[in-house]
Amino acid sequence: MRVYQTNEIKNIALVGSAGSGKTTLAESMLFGSGVIKRRGTVEAKNTVSDYFPVEQEYGYSVFPTVFHVEWNNKKLNIIDCPGADDFVSGTITALNVTDIALILINGQYGPEVGTQNNFRYTDKLKKPVIFLINQLDSEKCDFENITNTMKDIYGEKCVQIQYPVQTGPGFNTIIDVLVMKKYSWGAEGGSPKIEDIPAGEMDKALALHKKLVEAAAENDEGLMEKFFENESLTEDELREGIRKGLVTRSIFPIFCVCAGKDMGVRRLMEFLGNVVPFVSEMPKLHNTRGEEVSAETSAPTSIYFFKTGMEPHIGEVSYFKVMSGCVKSGDDLTNADRGSKERIGQLYACAGSNRIAVDQLNAGDIGCTVKLKDVKTGNTLNGKECENRFDFIKYPNSKYARSVKAVHSQDTEKLMAAMLKMHQEDPTWVVEQSKELRQIIVHGQGEFHLRTLKWRLENNEKLQIKFGEPRIPYRETITKSARAEYRHKKQSGGAGQFGEVHLIIEPYAEGMPDPTNYKFNGQELKINIKGREEINLEWGGKLVFINSVVGGAIDARFMPAILKGIMDCMEHGPLTGSYARDVRVIVYDGKMHPVDSNELSFMLAARRAFSDAFKEAGPKILEPIYDLEVYVPDDFMGDVMSDLQGRRALIMGMDSEAGYQKLMAKIPLKELSNYSISLSSLTGGRASFTTKFASYELVPNEIQQMLIKEHEEELANEEE
Repeated sequence: MRVYQTNEIKNIALVGSAGSGKTTLAESMLFGSGVIKRRGTVEAKNTVSDYFPVEQEYGYSVFPTVFHVEWNNKKLNIIDCPGADDFVSGTITALNVTDIALILINGQYGPEVGTQNNFRYTDKLKKPVIFLINQLDSEKCDFENITNTMKDIYGEKCVQIQYPVQTGPGFNTIIDVLVMKKYSWGAEGGSPKIEDIPAGEMDKALALHKKLVEAAAENDEGLMEKFFENESLTEDELREGIRKGLVTRSIFPIFCVCAGKDMGVRRLMEFLGNVVPFVSEMPKLHNTRGEEVSAETSAPTSIYFFKTGMEPHIGEVSYFKVMSGCVKSGDDLTNADRGSKERIGQLYACAGSNRIAVDQLNAGDIGCTVKLKDVKTGNTLNGKECENRFDFIKYPNSKYARSVKAVHSQDTEKLMAAMLKMHQEDPTWVVEQSKELRQIIVHGQGEFHLRTLKWRLENNEKLQIKFGEPRIPYRETITKSARAEYRHKKQSGGAGQFGEVHLIIEPYAEGMPDPTNYKFNGQELKINIKGREEINLEWGGKLVFINSVVGGAIDARFMPAILKGIMDCMEHGPLTGSYARDVRVIVYDGKMHPVDSNELSFMLAARRAFSDAFKEAGPKILEPIYDLEVYVPDDFMGDVMSDLQGRRALIMGMDSEAGYQKLMAKIPLKELSNYSISLSSLTGGRASFTTKFASYELVPNEIQQMLIKEHEEELANEEE
């Protein structure tokens, strides 16, 4: 395989909803370009893309697959992305390292929620888009209705390049209004028969051609002048206008393909090779210092690793994009993230589970290598005189979490290692050893997502695991001031233990003035501040600790021990054992013994005094509240709203988006536990949602009492 220059390389993300036919299209592209000799099928489990055992077991894509085709002396690097929303990390990764998105649309259903999500990602990343309407041989396909719906959603920027003469089982012909030709295929698909447009289709073709010319001319002043003069553009001028419009997202071309029958695929690749912008024509990326990095072969070498695959008999396969310069087999590079040196072994052009050895890859190209010592997903390797680092891929927040533990406790360490390794493959599998919840929590994008993780752990790693309900990170606080005192005294021969602490606690809010006096049961206490510490708690909120002891009642050397006892109680709240927050503590009196007082005595006395005061200070439990956005088809809106109201959600508003509704709500984390499963069940998998932490809010009184009772029962069981 020859070495391609930057101006001969195009990087493309193939995205779409589950079932839109991306894997089948990838097979046809690979077959049409000669990379493979026979097209595989999802049913036969022999496709280039879905080659991992878990993908073949479930029949859907789990990981993005990188492959390339060579077409008309161009190299097209293509990343076939999973369609299910649960595996969105593959789509996010691919869109960040490619230059254009092919969004595949199922001809039976038209734009779906997944289509909307994918388009939203391209909009955020400012990536050009080409729409492909697939499965035109389906009896349910209504091409005109689909294109009208697309224009309603995405605007008049949607411009047809092609249209089918007919859809359904008899589909075999399209009219291409860019080249103004008719393409038709035999039963086996493949190379088309190219003819003049028949008279019966000419009026429609000319009308669409005119719209295409107008859309292309709008992207260049020179083309616009030619259009006004001649009312037309040449084919080359049309291509130039479309290319410029793609870069600025001012045109979204619509193509027809029938991937299952290999119809329209070669014409698509011809367009990708001739019209789609090259790497060198796309906006430049920036490193972490905000500096532009040009995709130029003459620049210093810098490569960014965007994906790690774990393959049997090989181990880690590391996928990268050459951000600048060029990389060759045997190059010695420096890991900008880890400081280590790395020698590049064999380089490969990617073709799914197959790899083609190459000697060199230039700026803008995508490839892979194996057997690196210390490179992880997200790392950058640099050559001499280069200090780039990249951190441009941002993944969505988790939507679903489960506690996980090994059935056999001796496998816990092995389980953690396996899950951390899988996080390298899919960064949206997030593993957390929670000190607060006393559980190992694995976060993901949905129930399918974590079910896939479980399958891999049990089948690939031979680890038996159990999923459970994760505990909720509640918080405890107080609503009024209270006073308490406690004397810790213990004598058992020799030196004893003695410490007495008198303290006041009250709710703390940012900017509160320091206290001057309190009144309890008719007794007034004046506060004379000797010392003040403000502690930002790692779990949120603050503890303000004030020393107001006068007359030497407690020696200053015991104050750190008192604070330690209070902090211990803040970490294990008196109500449910959850973290406490936003409390001010004033130690105003106490007693000590010249012999028996020590740090332990005052720590224990402070802990008990704080606990007693906390329970008298109007204690309340706070629960985490999340902002929720649900994207749902109109006809399921009522069911989704009813379900949310049953989950204590507060509806904040709605927006309409062409056949879909965006529902905004605030919802307790507790109620989100199985929401992805319920939403999928309610809508047949046609809705999606995002979440983001918003705040902590008071739980209803009846739930507080239930939580306190559950905690008391848990403590009683532990004592037994």
